[in-house]
Amino acid sequence: MDDRPPRRRPPYATRVWPPPTQDPPSPDPQARPAAMEHAPPVAEGPAPEDALPPSARRYGTPTPPPPPRIPRPLARALVVLAVLVVGGGLVAGLVAFGLGRLRDSAEPPPRVVDALAGVSFALPPGWRAGRVAPVTAFTSVVNHENAIVMARPDEGVRASGVRQAAAELGEFYSRLLLHADKVTVVEDRGVTVGGRAAHVRSLRAEYRDVVNAPSYLRVMVIEGERSGTVVVGMAQPDEPRLRGEIAAVMTAMR
Repeated sequence: MDDRPPRRRPPYATRVWPPPTQDPPSPDPQARPAAMEHAPPVAEGPAPEDALPPSARRYGTPTPPPPPRIPRPLARALVVLAVLVVGGGLVAGLVAFGLGRLRDSAEPPPRVVDALAGVSFALPPGWRAGRVAPVTAFTSVVNHENAIVMARPDEGVRASGVRQAAAELGEFYSRLLLHADKVTVVEDRGVTVGGRAAHVRSLRAEYRDVVNAPSYLRVMVIEGERSGTVVVGMAQPDEPRLRGEIAAVMTAMR
């Protein structure tokens, strides 16, 4: 037999469930509950599909309409017009080029008038007039590359005396300008310049040294009762092309 005294239970009115615990610490406003750390992120805005209307959810986002197409007849007309414009410009350019060439060929070559010597020079392509001749007494000069032609007035000379005058002046200018070791006469004939009698004497000068190339000298004397004309042409080196150009300048004198 149990001799312990009976245990007295507290009244039910004094019991509290759940049992009281100690006061929890004050929550940290920046602390995040442990359950929230593993929670998936929540989108701040609505889902893309939620923002679309029901028709867009089913058939997709509508695309912008295509640009308007040019009707086929209008496109053909534009192509034909472009071809006509380009072709017209090409034809106009060719016509302008052709007219320019015809105009250039129709215009006479420029001339240099020497009133003191009584002659005028027709300048071939590439030739130009100089201001002062390199030899004293000459009143006009034209040159091109290594060729030069000069003119000056002279005392009156008749047609019968132009040959002798050309021979004497050829000898004089060969000594003055050429200083050659050997001089050979390559041309000696009568010509007509602007309806006046004239005589031409051409010389070729050669040198023993290897520095100086052969030179060419052409002297022409034109008759004149009161005042004749002396024309001298030179070229170094002596080349057939330069000879021909000098002869062309003298032949075209008036």
